[in-house]
Amino acid sequence: MILPKRLRALLALIVLGVAASAVAQIGDNADKPGAPQVPLVPADKIPAAPALSPEEALKSFTLQPGFKLEIAAAEPLVQDPVAMTFGPDGRMWVVEMRGYMADLDGNGEDAPVGRIVVLTDRDGDGRYDESKVFLDNLILPRAITLVGDGVLVGAPPELAFWRDTDGDGKADKKTLLATDYGVKTDQKRPFLANPERAPNGLLWAHDNWIYSAAYTKKFRYTKGEWETGVTIFRGQWGLSQDDFGHLYHDSNSDPLRVDVISSDYLQRNPNQPRLAGTNVNAIDNFFVWPARVNPGINRGYRPEFLRDGKLKEFTAANSPWIYRGDLMPEFYGDAFIAEPAGNFVRRNLVKSENGTIRSRNAYAAEQKEFIASTDERFRPVGFTTGPDGALYIIDLYRGVLQHRISLTSYLRKQSEDRKLANPQHLGRIYRMVPIDRAAPRVTQIPALTNAQWVERLSHPNSWWRETAQRLLVERRDSAVVSAIRQVALRGASPLGRMHALWTLDGVEALDRKTVLTALDDPDPVPLTAAIRLSERFFKAGADGREELIARVLPLTNHASPEVQLQAVLTLGEHRDINTDLALAETVRLHPDNVFLRDALISGLADRELPLLERLVANPAWATDDAPANLLLSGIASGALASRQISSIERLIALIAAQKSGSERVAALLDGMFAGMGGSRRALKFQNEPAGWAELLKNPENAKRLAKFNDLIVWPGKTGLVAVAAVQPLTAEQQTRFENGKALFTAICAACHQITGRGLDGLAPPLLDSEWVLGSPEKVVRIVLHGVRGPIKVAGRMHAGDMPAHGALDDTQISSVLTYIRREWGHDAPAIDPAQVAAIRATTKNHTDAWSPEELNLIK
Repeated sequence: MILPKRLRALLALIVLGVAASAVAQIGDNADKPGAPQVPLVPADKIPAAPALSPEEALKSFTLQPGFKLEIAAAEPLVQDPVAMTFGPDGRMWVVEMRGYMADLDGNGEDAPVGRIVVLTDRDGDGRYDESKVFLDNLILPRAITLVGDGVLVGAPPELAFWRDTDGDGKADKKTLLATDYGVKTDQKRPFLANPERAPNGLLWAHDNWIYSAAYTKKFRYTKGEWETGVTIFRGQWGLSQDDFGHLYHDSNSDPLRVDVISSDYLQRNPNQPRLAGTNVNAIDNFFVWPARVNPGINRGYRPEFLRDGKLKEFTAANSPWIYRGDLMPEFYGDAFIAEPAGNFVRRNLVKSENGTIRSRNAYAAEQKEFIASTDERFRPVGFTTGPDGALYIIDLYRGVLQHRISLTSYLRKQSEDRKLANPQHLGRIYRMVPIDRAAPRVTQIPALTNAQWVERLSHPNSWWRETAQRLLVERRDSAVVSAIRQVALRGASPLGRMHALWTLDGVEALDRKTVLTALDDPDPVPLTAAIRLSERFFKAGADGREELIARVLPLTNHASPEVQLQAVLTLGEHRDINTDLALAETVRLHPDNVFLRDALISGLADRELPLLERLVANPAWATDDAPANLLLSGIASGALASRQISSIERLIALIAAQKSGSERVAALLDGMFAGMGGSRRALKFQNEPAGWAELLKNPENAKRLAKFNDLIVWPGKTGLVAVAAVQPLTAEQQTRFENGKALFTAICAACHQITGRGLDGLAPPLLDSEWVLGSPEKVVRIVLHGVRGPIKVAGRMHAGDMPAHGALDDTQISSVLTYIRREWGHDAPAIDPAQVAAIRATTKNHTDAWSPEELNLIK
């Protein structure tokens, strides 16, 4: 067979690539074959990079005036730290990724040497002096958060809840939550186990769900049981939140992204899978200002990566952290970003404006960073805010940062020549504090009562507020519910009121009366929480539902853009044409609120056309009103994307009835084209749609319609190219199609959606997918064994992994595949059980998911 031979060739290349620097590295594949890798920084300009002691390393830092770094922990107490969190007793929990890049070939990467250690500051001087292993024998662990009486740990491919049930300080009971939390490292198949793709950054968010970076599931711990939900893929390394609950993430060259709109809303309209509001760029530019030359970056031979020998733009950005502590109030709400390739920490000033979030380097005018080191081994990879309000910085402290899968020949030689690979198993955790005021120490925190934790909901330090919310939700003590409600309604702190509302929701004690009162809150933070939580009482027929709607509706014109946005999102759950009309008017009158339009459209699933017909008939919506036409265009897009022929006929007639040549007609036609979503599948009508010929009479309209004129077809259309008749399904194939529909609904529709449109960025669309409609050799393998993301489908990248479904028999797999190849207007040939059986036999020794690279070798 061709496949095994080509795969053997690929694997042989990989093995040779990591064997020695004389042979090309895997990372060289990003360049043109044979492209020269000539160093740009002369050797005599590169300072030595010996491993420094923690005390010596402190001298290498330059901080902006008024602040200093202290050593909170260092080797041997902590080794290769990549993540950390504080427990309610003040102890520090640290993830040690001790197996990462032990040498330049990544040998031993699959050794179970990773650990979770717990550090204690016994003498209260601020430097931790005791380390105990809570959990060991892990392979490249990377994520941690405390939950209940245990700890949630991510170590690919598992996410597991570990508990110490006998009180000896070591984990002894494991509850497995997921087996797709990244990929277990495989020395022979590095493309699958790329650590840059593995989930991390576990975060208990305001809504009491636990989210991860680079992962498409979320988890909730309720009454000692775990619940799993679906979310979007976020970023690459690190996750944090602000006071509104916006989630912040990043990628290595894109340092600050934010979900202005909760992803829960943007998945509710299958006709509009690509609305804006999540994954929003929140940084003004990507320029950076290191303190030393940076020859040790992966593409240090390409001029566009360096400026005067120093890193020019972000290349390894990670762990954006929104500081919300009380020790340094001047930093409250600012974003701190780690850049280990450039050996610095960025501080960005974050600002909300016009309903979105933007940020800029606080020291851009001086062309400086907040913290910069001349020590090449300073590798910041994470942050957290401590109980003391200090900012804690995790330093992986090592010479070799790049993983073997991306390592170039250039960087390998740099590392060899300058002996960067050793020593191993170092690591530091720094504590940043102000110089001009006393900084408390994280002493051992005594056990607090639930009543005392209720008081902490209003603490000025986010660590205390969020820890209080988590513990109260976990403990569900009915004796303190009244006190929590008092904080929610009468607390002096707006942030305390917000956390109290979410705590009530988490313990299932939130009632409509509390929400109604909270809707009068004068502060936008608790008010937006109250608006969102009002949805709990929106169920049709629920007592007081219409009263809640009437209270939320005026908030769509609130002075706060955040309140406006949340009100529009929430009222989309009402699913009422009169409410839709009111929201459309809000969007028209507030064009500067960037995401209001998308917020409205997200809640219009299958109500687009009735709303469109009402709006264009409204005289107040002038045909040259730009904000109105922009909204109408978006609504028209959804109406066409439904691919319901009767609705599209009404849409065409509606557009034709508008003033010819007007801006409105142009906007509506542009919306129709956008609704095609790049699909080249024809929309098949019984007859020429009414108004089509009229639209074509206008030259400007004709230009717009030319983009998709060939996709609007009917029998006898002039110029229509004859299309080969689709081979009808046999009776046996039709039976499999019907059975496949039932299997798809039960197994596949949750992710890929009943419409086949998928979840944008998460579950790829099956509609018009080249993988679905192409070679059976590929799609059968995907179903049998699964596929690892990211994978490009219909021109867009999707990050989710598809699990194997090889447990289905050959007839079941052929039935599902026949269904998706002939549903939604598809006309690809059916797949028979014999085809599945043959491919199953050929790949019987394949035990893991395929990578897209491997599948693309198959013809």
